[in-house]
Amino acid sequence: MSAPTVTLYTGTPRYIGDEGQFSAIWKQPLAGPVRIARDGLAGDAQADRRVHGGPEKAVHHYAGENYAKLAERFPQIADALVVGSIGENVSTFGLDETTVCVGDVFRVGGALLQVSQPRRPCWKIDARYGVAGMVRHIVDSGRTGWYYRVLEEGAAAPGDAFALVERPAGAVTLAALWTAWHHHRPDADGLAALAAAPGLTPAWTKKIRDRLDWLAANPDAATGRS
Repeated sequence: MSAPTVTLYTGTPRYIGDEGQFSAIWKQPLAGPVRIARDGLAGDAQADRRVHGGPEKAVHHYAGENYAKLAERFPQIADALVVGSIGENVSTFGLDETTVCVGDVFRVGGALLQVSQPRRPCWKIDARYGVAGMVRHIVDSGRTGWYYRVLEEGAAAPGDAFALVERPAGAVTLAALWTAWHHHRPDADGLAALAAAPGLTPAWTKKIRDRLDWLAANPDAATGRS
């Protein structure tokens, strides 16, 4: 199977709604090559570096197929649900949360990217589209998008192949990680396997291990006994 081709987006912060807060969720498609460095695409910026950007969340990918599914759920804004509009830097058709694994390594142009974690959607998505409930639906459906760390810097251009070059042993899909994390009474052995997933960010590994510690200290909650 041939690799999907890529579209690329960058943006800078602007005010969102009437909240008086900045967001860089608005991105513009690129027509030519761009350098992808350790902190992301040249010319891209984040409004709140506490929760966005940085080496472990340098590049945000959102599946092009997800937009049609969002439009089915929110037909009143179907015209606004176009590829590139949810704040991603990268979009493709042919890859989504059910087929991409944490730790997967992709080549695009001269850059080498590794999947590091799912995106955790926030209220700004609701504000961006002017519809309440989108974030909740994205969380519930697991159509969150995901982030990359940059293993090798390099230039990429729209239309370049986005090719999987390595999948580590023991890799788990983004969908499996998301489902297990949000399960009300997750299986401890399953969580332990997720914590050991190759390529997972230290922050997510800590979150999972903290939850494992809590489950071990609260066995009745873990099993549903009362």
